[in-house]
Amino acid sequence: MVEVSYGPKGLDLLRDGKTSQEALKLLLEADDGRDLRQVAIVDADGNIAVHTGNRCIAEAGHQTGNSFSAQANMMLNDSVWPAMAAAYEKTQGVLADRLIAALQAAQESGGDIRGKQSAALMISENIRDDKPWTHMRTNLRVDDHPEPIIELQRLLDIQLAYDLMNEGNDLLSKDLSESARIKYQQAAQLAPDIEELPFWQAVTLADTGKIDQALPIFERVFSINKNWALLVQRLPASGLLTDDPKVMRKILSVNIEKGVN
Repeated sequence: MVEVSYGPKGLDLLRDGKTSQEALKLLLEADDGRDLRQVAIVDADGNIAVHTGNRCIAEAGHQTGNSFSAQANMMLNDSVWPAMAAAYEKTQGVLADRLIAALQAAQESGGDIRGKQSAALMISENIRDDKPWTHMRTNLRVDDHPEPIIELQRLLDIQLAYDLMNEGNDLLSKDLSESARIKYQQAAQLAPDIEELPFWQAVTLADTGKIDQALPIFERVFSINKNWALLVQRLPASGLLTDDPKVMRKILSVNIEKGVN
């Protein structure tokens, strides 16, 4: 029985200087449906406040740890939230990896009594300014899927692959070719079926004067989807590729040779 306003109102209370415990107390006092709610707040100092109402559908509960809270309701059994907490604590890696591990542990422990349907992951940098949207690192959701956690992991891998590609482009623009190559390789390993990743790699190579390295990549991408050959011709007008007719002819020559034109 979700009350969405707990999120923005809770953040406003924290910004006003309230601790997590003070903020949660005020939210609950103002809510006639508090016995149906489950909510946790962790403030900037790591203080945790958590509430599982006595009318939440069993099995429902929560477990806290160092600057985190794991909570669940309508679970198959009461081992779910302890499993989430344990997985989060023992998993190494970035925050996204630890959160996915907690979700996977929850499912393996029984999960929702109704079965599997949805999953979401939201991560923001701990930077406060007047452009909060620029600090959103991950904002993914799977609303309806037979294997939502697996699909969420796939989407996360795609996002990471594009991040790696962008890092590779930046390195290549600084003439750090080997470091860029490693980033591109890592991106391809995470999302091998996405042809757009090598396309932009080839564009960056061509734009930085490495046309001979770019041509085999263009050839492979054009053979998969001829529309990439059309798109590459539109890039110079947007300043995304050198406006050099000789370079463009070389790029399109691999398309013609393969009979994709």
